[in-house]
Amino acid sequence: MTEEELKARLPAPIAARVQSLKLAGGRVTAILDAAGLDPAARESLEGATRDTLGQAEGVDEVRVATIASRPERRIVAIGSGKGGVGKSTLTANLAVALAREGHKVGVVDADIYGPSQPRLLDNEGERPVAENDKLVPVESRWGVPVLSIGHLVEPGRAIAWRGPMAGRALGQLIDANWGDTELLLVDLPPGTGDVQITMLQRFRPAGAVIVSTPQDLALIDATRAMQMFEAGQIPVLGLVENMAGYLCPHCGEASDPFGSGGAEAQALSREIPFLGRIPLAPAIREASDAGTPPAAGEGGQGEAFREIARRLAARLEEGAA
Repeated sequence: MTEEELKARLPAPIAARVQSLKLAGGRVTAILDAAGLDPAARESLEGATRDTLGQAEGVDEVRVATIASRPERRIVAIGSGKGGVGKSTLTANLAVALAREGHKVGVVDADIYGPSQPRLLDNEGERPVAENDKLVPVESRWGVPVLSIGHLVEPGRAIAWRGPMAGRALGQLIDANWGDTELLLVDLPPGTGDVQITMLQRFRPAGAVIVSTPQDLALIDATRAMQMFEAGQIPVLGLVENMAGYLCPHCGEASDPFGSGGAEAQALSREIPFLGRIPLAPAIREASDAGTPPAAGEGGQGEAFREIARRLAARLEEGAA
């Protein structure tokens, strides 16, 4: 039996705490992260691990050690059911807005096949260094450290990886040396694939924010994303409606090319918070392409992002209370 097969035998909450698992000569040595657990819970964790691994074929002895050195850090997954709904732009702006409010926040660009955070946070071409076998995030001029596959490969290079490779890449990005960062926003790829499953099983986010446009097809896919998090017992902190209305910069006339109010109605029907809406505005697109998140400025289109960030922070505080 391989080490990966042994880990797969563990219940998801225990597997998420595995820091190291080694098998040699019938002896299994497991190191678990016990951060946040009291002595009784830590003892229960050790016992459950020892009992489960001890039943595996070819295992004669199980040694379990627990550590609590990893700093307390909450992860919020930013997901969507489909691509092209503005999930990455929302992630970058939420991070900048939260940093402005004094939160120690970082960004993980988990969209392995289409990384965009280096462009959005204006640090394209920079490379992270490694210390003690861990990556050190790249700083941005907005006070938000970030790690992305886009920082590790040549710009414009296509990434053709199978699912397990993408999962390992996600692990390297999240298990990096984030210093005193207290909140990680993880910009997930669209859909409900391997990266999302790795996130749920290994890193157990404190919650998820779902992004959708108002149109019915996008909402159908957003519902699938919500169902995935709910099935993994990850609370959905709220739904954001993007591209909600277009204000013509020339004539000032408002229109709704993708419909209106669909995400808010969906949030109401599923009894989850509606965090807010962001308009379809050329100024947002232009600022994002220039690596200048609107949330970094005063007034204008950035206020929509800042208000959503305030509501998200309040939801996280409610969960911590």
